[in-house]
Amino acid sequence: MRMRHLTRQGKGFTLIELLVVLAILMLLLTIAVPKYFGGVDRAKEAALKQDLAVTREALDKFYGDQGRYPNSLDELVDQKYLRAVPIDPITGSKDSWLLVQPSGELAGGVYDLHSGATGNAMDGSAYGDW
Repeated sequence: MRMRHLTRQGKGFTLIELLVVLAILMLLLTIAVPKYFGGVDRAKEAALKQDLAVTREALDKFYGDQGRYPNSLDELVDQKYLRAVPIDPITGSKDSWLLVQPSGELAGGVYDLHSGATGNAMDGSAYGDW
């Protein structure tokens, strides 16, 4: 009886090959994932700055046209100064805005607004101070 020579007949990967590939993938992920989440945070902060600028401009235009500030952000939407009340990109809610009332004899309910998000931005400033 003749002994057959054992050869690798199955097509597959060895455990060592799989471990090497997984190690390379993990190395790439440890580099890419923090950059991805940092990019998402930067995008949210940019969106917040833009939303604040657009809403403040709408408040100023409302005051210039009406001679008073709006009683709510919804009034800006009703009067077509904004299409919709913006959603705070940090908190994910349109109800988290901190509204500043006009001081002195100025009429109306909303002079300015700030984000209701707690915490600090990537530059160290508080979201509520923007």
